[in-house]
Amino acid sequence: MRLKFFIPLAAFVVLVIALAVGLRLKPNEIPSALIGDPIPEFSLPGIPGHEDGLSTADFREGEVFLVNVFASWCIPCRQEHPIFMELARTGDVQIYGINQRDKVEDAVRWLATFGDPYARVGSDINGRASIDWGVYGVPETFIVDGEGRIIYKHISVVTRKILAKEILPRIEQARAPVAEN
Repeated sequence: MRLKFFIPLAAFVVLVIALAVGLRLKPNEIPSALIGDPIPEFSLPGIPGHEDGLSTADFREGEVFLVNVFASWCIPCRQEHPIFMELARTGDVQIYGINQRDKVEDAVRWLATFGDPYARVGSDINGRASIDWGVYGVPETFIVDGEGRIIYKHISVVTRKILAKEILPRIEQARAPVAEN
């Protein structure tokens, strides 16, 4: 008879524990399976103003790059865009853009309206290259080290705080010479 009351109580306790654990998770810190791996092989066509597009071959050995996945229809992309404009003005790091699932004319209009921080832009109309990069949605931002490996992934809006505390230190660390043993 007691078992009849214990089973629902036990199920309730397990559910409460699972919800409590879930509430403590930070969705912006979803680990990427690609961290430490080379960037995927891809080749994306350009857009007017960036006719050369973007491909794996554009990541030159020895240089660190920031890759931002954006779209004109992405409201959070508008929030972070001024930060990328400021970063591009400093020249501290080259920023490459992957325009995901967007009409070319909309991407061109968006960059003309809000500014263009990107050294190169690839148009990922069908989203296939973004999937290869492990993109869940836009915006997402990656740091690629001098060996062409993804060393960091940020999901969601890049804020000034995230730039200062997460992204810029990782860029500097990626540029630092490896200490000899």
